[in-house]
Amino acid sequence: MAGPTEYLPKTFRPRVSTYWWLGRWSYLKFILRELSSIFIAWFVILTLLQISALKRGPADYVQLQEWLRRPILVALNALSLFFVVFHTVTWFNLAPKAMSIRVRGKPVSNLLITAPNYLAWLAISAAVAWLLLRG
Repeated sequence: MAGPTEYLPKTFRPRVSTYWWLGRWSYLKFILRELSSIFIAWFVILTLLQISALKRGPADYVQLQEWLRRPILVALNALSLFFVVFHTVTWFNLAPKAMSIRVRGKPVSNLLITAPNYLAWLAISAAVAWLLLRG
């Protein structure tokens, strides 16, 4: 790309702060949703560690549970839970913007696109809770 010349002036580029995303809630929400992928990765790693410990036997699983009781890991998991729920809610709320569904030429209400996601989440959460708490 050529620099400015007599006939092509230098393009004006205003300075943008490093923290531009703090200026509006929608920008902050976007950055937090992107950041949440780190915590989702942590949950995936933690799940793989649990499966591996279960595979090695009860003693290794008890050792992993003891490790997970450390206050720093309890705090990390609580923060991770917050970010995973935040990621899920913001993702479900984006679904109507990503899907342009029309019935008889008219757009379907955002609620009809978003509600099934939340209902499925609630049903699956209830089923998992029932499996874990029944005994």
